[in-house]
Amino acid sequence: MKYTVLSDIGQKRSVNEDRAAMFVRSDFVRLGVIADGMGGHNAGDIASDMAISKIGKFFESATPQHFYSEDSIKLWFLNAVEKINRLIFDYSLTHEDCQGMGTTFLAAVITDNQKVLCHIGDSRAYVLDSGLLKQLTKDHSYVNVLVENGEISEEEAQRHPKKNLITKSLGTEKTIDPDFFSLIIPTYSYLLLCSDGLSNKLSIADMTTILSTNTSIHEKGQHLVDLANEKGGEDNISLVLINNTKEEV
Repeated sequence: MKYTVLSDIGQKRSVNEDRAAMFVRSDFVRLGVIADGMGGHNAGDIASDMAISKIGKFFESATPQHFYSEDSIKLWFLNAVEKINRLIFDYSLTHEDCQGMGTTFLAAVITDNQKVLCHIGDSRAYVLDSGLLKQLTKDHSYVNVLVENGEISEEEAQRHPKKNLITKSLGTEKTIDPDFFSLIIPTYSYLLLCSDGLSNKLSIADMTTILSTNTSIHEKGQHLVDLANEKGGEDNISLVLINNTKEEV
């Protein structure tokens, strides 16, 4: 399995509040994760830092039994995310500059037999298979609620003044209810996890074209980031790109 992890400050922001990481255990279970922080003076990067560092520690200390089945992975995710949510929430209450801070959270546990996504917020997961790119997650956002209710179209959602208002994030409430998805990643296909700094700037066609080029996985990831910057780069841009092959990085 090959992968690349990139996080770019973009063209307009003074602080990168995104975090992205890939963790690989000694038993070769992998965890790819994206966190896009928000809220308070310099608090977004604190929230995303906490989310990434804590999930990494929980992942490394977990037993192999936690990743034996789809159900056990989901239970591990739920317990870990609930703990992290409370840690961020409590931190925000005791640090004035961090009140209201939170972060999106998008993570994939990948074993030889199981692949499970955990999703909170508007960071997105896509799979490219046989030249077709499919979005796996549904944004926890105000405009997505309007789209699902038939009040606006997906095209109108792209231009909506409240398109960046998310309805669920890690650390802003005492409790959290993440979405879970079971994944199928065929051999030689790609899994893309990204923050909205990428998905807001690139179309499905843009991503498909880049991921279909005859270049290395790192070059593909860098091209995605570069194009998002060329198209304005108003936000931080982060991704974890995974190619399901028998080869290693």
